[in-house]
Amino acid sequence: MKAIVCKTWGGPELLAVAELPSPRPKAGEVVIDVKAAGVNFPDVLIIEGKYQLKPELPFTPGLELAGVVKEVGAGVTHPRPGDRVMASVNWGAFAEECVVQTARVAPLPASVDFVLGAAFTLTYGTAWHALKNRGALRSGETLLVLGAGGGVGTAAIDIGKALGARVIAAASSDEKLAACRARGADETINYARDDLRARIRALVGEQGVDVVFDPVGGNYSEPALRGTAWRGRFLVVGFANGEIPRMPLNLMLLKECSVVGVYWGEWLRREPEASRRDMAEVIGWLGEGKLRPLVSARYPLARAPEALVAMKARAITGKAIIEPEA
Repeated sequence: MKAIVCKTWGGPELLAVAELPSPRPKAGEVVIDVKAAGVNFPDVLIIEGKYQLKPELPFTPGLELAGVVKEVGAGVTHPRPGDRVMASVNWGAFAEECVVQTARVAPLPASVDFVLGAAFTLTYGTAWHALKNRGALRSGETLLVLGAGGGVGTAAIDIGKALGARVIAAASSDEKLAACRARGADETINYARDDLRARIRALVGEQGVDVVFDPVGGNYSEPALRGTAWRGRFLVVGFANGEIPRMPLNLMLLKECSVVGVYWGEWLRREPEASRRDMAEVIGWLGEGKLRPLVSARYPLARAPEALVAMKARAITGKAIIEPEA
């Protein structure tokens, strides 16, 4: 099979397509014929050796996929060969075939194609866990989404609206914000141009926002925290800006607000039953059409490094997809 291989830590330009043996499943695993794989910002961090998880070299990147089950390992009764599925992995999705633990495989709804399935699991799983479990977002509350034009940001808009929140989308360009409005964002902030704290105050007054969803970090985090409401919840999702912010603790004291960590992958590992129930619910919403990932770019496998270059440059709105058979 063909796969993208990372042989040394560094940028996407160091990746190459290689011919590898087809994987064989062990007990509790399945092999999936990959029809589509999602591109995510952690893919860039992993190949650079900057992520929480660090595979041994060489390895194939890629965190999520959709496809058809080809083979199952010992003891596996579900899914079965021929089933359409979606899945998340620590790495390995940028290939024609991928071996996955059954606990991380879910049925792909009949109404959903492989491209949307591959764009869903990681970003919507993260946004759902963040907003529902960690942020306890309620109908009628106000949600501020930083990095709103990216994959996890557009997912947070989608889920925030589905949960009945007023959503303020903040992103770095008017083009990204137009896409956010098309997804239902009620208000927008261009934080590359406008003062973020002043714009939050103009939109919600001194009351502040109830929940902040922050996958960006850097110098945007503190003004967003200052814009939270009394007993607001600030969700630490990631640091796409490349800088981990340091914020004064007195801000939490004065507002009795909470700063809450969100680590979806570790939650899957530690609480498998709870995560399966939640993923079944959010995938049900996908099948019903309540949620729909925004896919703005599609690449064949050989051009996967280009997709990661675009992701690193934040040139992708929503999600990019790798299609091994294209």
